[in-house]
Amino acid sequence: MQNVNLIDTFLEFKELKNIDRATMMRVLEDVFRNVLRKHYGGDEHFDIIINIDKGDFEIWRNRDVVADDELEDEYTQIKLSDAKKIDEDYEVGEEVTDEVTIEDFGRRAILSIRQNLTSRILELEKEHIFGKYKDRIGEIITGEVYQVWKREILIVDDEGNELILPKEEQIPSDYFRKGDSVRAVVIKVEFKNNNPFIILSRTAPEFLERLFELEVPEIFDGLITIKKIVRMPGERAKVAVESYDDRIDPVGACVGMKGARIHGIVRELRNENIDVINYTNNLQLYISRALSPAKISTIKIDEENSKADVYLMPDQVSLAIGKSGSNIKLASLLTGYEIDVYRELAEDDEDVDLEEFSDEIDGWVIDTLKGIGCDTAKSVLEIPKDELMSRTDLEEESIDDVLNILKAEFE
Repeated sequence: MQNVNLIDTFLEFKELKNIDRATMMRVLEDVFRNVLRKHYGGDEHFDIIINIDKGDFEIWRNRDVVADDELEDEYTQIKLSDAKKIDEDYEVGEEVTDEVTIEDFGRRAILSIRQNLTSRILELEKEHIFGKYKDRIGEIITGEVYQVWKREILIVDDEGNELILPKEEQIPSDYFRKGDSVRAVVIKVEFKNNNPFIILSRTAPEFLERLFELEVPEIFDGLITIKKIVRMPGERAKVAVESYDDRIDPVGACVGMKGARIHGIVRELRNENIDVINYTNNLQLYISRALSPAKISTIKIDEENSKADVYLMPDQVSLAIGKSGSNIKLASLLTGYEIDVYRELAEDDEDVDLEEFSDEIDGWVIDTLKGIGCDTAKSVLEIPKDELMSRTDLEEESIDDVLNILKAEFE
């Protein structure tokens, strides 16, 4: 086998340690038998010996010896006179085995073998990558940033496989440069344009779940179960946990001594605020815990419509709603109930429902204020003007008009 290019291709194939020996042998033999069929019209009378360790191969042809005037098929038979040139002892009816060199096929056949081998190598590599990551969906992968683009980041793993981290799967405050180490979870594996596409995510709930498994041994061992995770990536997350062992405090185990366990997770998620909640089948208690750190006064639940009306003291309303409504939104997602927050008044506390001002304030403005938990005049007046503007997105002029109308009611 004198053709260097062919041997190089063979050796390239041999170095693929991900592919098992039997598959390597089968693919190589298939490629050579395909050439034999094209060149000789069949491959039944050929033996192919492949030496994986040396990166070499041999092809031997078996032919029956016939009398010179009885030759019918030169590919399966050999004339006695030609057989005796190989060895004087051959007789009619015996079998002659001689080596076929790759040069016998010609230059075009050699190029075809090389191309076929290269093609099969690439196919096997793609199948291996696809199969490997298909089995790892939901697992955390650590890779190195290879290229940063506007809409996605190209990451390579420790085997040099290419992985994609799209912009929408990155935490808003994520910032990566070439060479940075990145951790993310595999969320999708698919073939696109005949190439395996491995999509990673740092915003998926599964990423946070895997981080908890890494940091909290009790979760990894199954003593604590994560019931549900909801996230606003980079801002806030709520994690409901449950322990099957009464001796284990699931929230304390997840947070760790002085927050040691959860701090590592928070850093990985760019300081995302994580609320760990003790799961319970008691719906009222579960909703109350989900709205933490706010302290709930009363909860009225409409199970048929999956709604919950929550009443709080005035100083707790903003805590229940959270920055930009994050707390109440995540609590609703966690519990599966649409939660509405109402301000509870003391008996001697005079206040006026916002609906009473519908003849002076547009209905959509009142709905906007209710959306941030303000359903009475005083609940609006207690919030600083700048905060009202940021939480409602109303223009300053509209806020001023509302405040003047409400203040006039108590003057």
